[in-house]
Amino acid sequence: MPITIPKVKLSDGNEIPLLGLGTYKSGTGEVYRAVCDAIDIGYRHIDCALAYENEAEIGRAIKDKIAEGVVKREDLFITSKCWNTYRSEELRPKGLEKTLTDLTSMYLIHWPFSWQEGGPLFPQDADGNYPSTDVDYVDVWKSLEEYQKAGKVKSIGVSNFNHEQIERVLKEGSVKPVVNQIENHAYLQQEKLCAYCDSKGIVVTAYCPLAGPYKPFDADGPILMEHPDVKSIAVAWGKSVAQILLRFLVQRNIVVIPKSVTRERILNNAQIFDFELSQEDMAKLRALDRGIRMVPFTQMKNHKYFPFGLEY
Repeated sequence: MPITIPKVKLSDGNEIPLLGLGTYKSGTGEVYRAVCDAIDIGYRHIDCALAYENEAEIGRAIKDKIAEGVVKREDLFITSKCWNTYRSEELRPKGLEKTLTDLTSMYLIHWPFSWQEGGPLFPQDADGNYPSTDVDYVDVWKSLEEYQKAGKVKSIGVSNFNHEQIERVLKEGSVKPVVNQIENHAYLQQEKLCAYCDSKGIVVTAYCPLAGPYKPFDADGPILMEHPDVKSIAVAWGKSVAQILLRFLVQRNIVVIPKSVTRERILNNAQIFDFELSQEDMAKLRALDRGIRMVPFTQMKNHKYFPFGLEY
């Protein structure tokens, strides 16, 4: 039997599963199999983006599983995102057309800043910087509102927005974002931003929930998945480190979208709803917060809409 994954109600009345499959950097060939495996296992939430350049294959996997009768379209929650190079008034609808138009449940503004259009998705100059534009993210938001009113997407939200940027959207827009998708893991817990979103009825979705298999954050510190405190909790529960880190987030009512292309890990990541971490476990994990980003995007730090210049 497929695993049943709990859902969280969004402010617009729709529901989003607490666990989804992330697809960033899932390559050609492997992403098709990953999506098929995830749906077979019980995943009903797939997180996508135009910038990942794999949506056509994801769409094919979803449609094949629907055709097989494994799942119905109405049971799926598919997220996509408006990319930085499709922000002008002319290109916004074209960006939506290029994504999983007939499958997308929720559409997000991927980043508050925008980039030079008409070229590659990542238009870097010789110095490694991204030539940018000053398109106002509020104008982009108003286009998303129109897409929702036209029935092109069910839900709309933002990604990588700080609380001041969300405040502007709330003040100048007519529809509240239902989600803010942000980097969140035990090394970057963003408690103030999460509390702010909660106060506004905005659900937080965590990308990079495991912090990734990257180098230590400082000369002596381990990567998150090798931290002794996390490993000791995992041993005590008879669970994997990944399961403990994901459980830590969902227990805070944060949606998680871990990326994997391995069936065993996709299954393992879903087996987090049959236990509850103790208050002591949660306190140990909360103590790991270092406020360090895996996706700092420092190339954009001088842009007026750079989101990480504030505390939250």
